[in-house]
Amino acid sequence: MLTHMYQDIWIFMSYICRHPFAEDLKQKASQRRQSKAARKVMELNSSCKNEKTANQSMLLCCKLFISESRNRTALDSIERAARLNPETVIVNKFEDRAYNRIRYTLVSYVVLDSIGTAIYSPLQQTVLVMVEAAYGAINLESHCGAHPRLGVVDDIVFHPLSWASLDEASWLAKAVAAEIGSRFQVPVFLYAAAHSTGKALDTIRRELGYYRPNFMGNQWAGWTMPDILLEKPDEGPQQVSRARGITMIGARPWVALYNVPIMSTDVSATRQIARMVSARGGGLPTVQTLGLVHGEDSTEIACMLLEPNQIGADRVQTRVEMLAAQEGLDAEKGYFTDFSPEMIVEKYMNLISASRD
Repeated sequence: MLTHMYQDIWIFMSYICRHPFAEDLKQKASQRRQSKAARKVMELNSSCKNEKTANQSMLLCCKLFISESRNRTALDSIERAARLNPETVIVNKFEDRAYNRIRYTLVSYVVLDSIGTAIYSPLQQTVLVMVEAAYGAINLESHCGAHPRLGVVDDIVFHPLSWASLDEASWLAKAVAAEIGSRFQVPVFLYAAAHSTGKALDTIRRELGYYRPNFMGNQWAGWTMPDILLEKPDEGPQQVSRARGITMIGARPWVALYNVPIMSTDVSATRQIARMVSARGGGLPTVQTLGLVHGEDSTEIACMLLEPNQIGADRVQTRVEMLAAQEGLDAEKGYFTDFSPEMIVEKYMNLISASRD
């Protein structure tokens, strides 16, 4: 009996499905499903927007070092790219013509999912479009400057600000590295918190010959390294484009950059002083230094303060002045090349507020 009933139902349903109004029923059902899906998308977008707004206090900072400061057309192209996304702000830039190098300091927020994992930051796309503009406007083979470099985009470092953590900075560093390696076919080496073992930036640079000038004994020009790297990069190919070079990308707590001018053209003496100031040379812990030519009538000690709250600029300045005096040289008052983290956050908030008015 049940078998016959099921057969009748099957025959009836087959008839219904062949009937013209069955198409209307299917179309209406499809429209209902599409409407439901659209509502879900709208709810998701609204939720994401609310989450972004709620997490704007979680900020990340990116310092983007590019090997160019003399070509205004190239810099304009890079800065136009940076302005495409109003949610990322250039809070500072530092240009040095002697070094032929520029550093952009960018800030934006980071969004976390429901379990606290970073999933989005406007910084990612902004950095990538700036990198693309740099590769389109600068050729490393025609570049020359008094500061070491291995690529057009020489270094990208992410710092947590405000309520963000090193985990978010590391996530963003690795995401940007993967994109640069795959999209632009540039070898990328990760360092510090972005590296699986926390490998130090200066260690990688030494392995790659970063600190050895290749022109006139105190300049870095073109690309003179092998086109096939001996070390396998973390992202991108092992083969190097001579026009683009290679890139370092890392994530670390705040690092202060402080330069001390030495009123002498004797770069050998300046390098000796720099070595004695640095931790590597038995000087101040957590301080890294470079002695460089800076213009026609002076040299400079470029200092990286890895823990500026422990060993600050005052101690560096005192040590440099003492060692310079022993060599009969004058050391001028040093200068920071960037704002403090607190000032950067304040400037970001002011610029964001102004853009919304």
